[in-house]
Amino acid sequence: MPTTLNKIKKDFAQGLSQISRFWGFPKGMGAIFAVLYLSPTPLSLDEIVQETGLTKGAISTEIRSLARMGLVHRSSRLGDRKDYYEAEADFYAAIRSILKERQNSEFDRAIRSVQETLEAMEENWSEDEEWQFIYERVQALQDFFDAIDSLGKAVTRLEGLGLTNVKKILSVLK
Repeated sequence: MPTTLNKIKKDFAQGLSQISRFWGFPKGMGAIFAVLYLSPTPLSLDEIVQETGLTKGAISTEIRSLARMGLVHRSSRLGDRKDYYEAEADFYAAIRSILKERQNSEFDRAIRSVQETLEAMEENWSEDEEWQFIYERVQALQDFFDAIDSLGKAVTRLEGLGLTNVKKILSVLK
């Protein structure tokens, strides 16, 4: 029996739900993005409810998060009071948006606390084995945050080259 388009869409939504969960986001967020990404037209909350089976409240919450990350855009229709949503189809723009989210003040506070922990440990250095273990763990986290910062800066620089040029550069690296 041939696979139907509805089954393919459902499987795709399930797959993005799992990816979303893997990255620490709610599964529903992945399902909503999948439904919107595969829709040729913007959808209302009610239509997203029908497609995903999630509650309207859950969708409303996840849509706000997706919009904040630049992965979903809200639109309206003349004479209609409902909001409609569509997925960002330019993944380069989406990655830039997610990396810019890194500049969020909450994230900055978390990074600052890691740096302050390292500084406090360096000022009060101990040769104790547990001390060194903890220092290495915190330093590894700081190195990860530094790498994320570098990636964000690199993506911002690449933005000036344009998507076509970035694709050419990436094709040479393959």
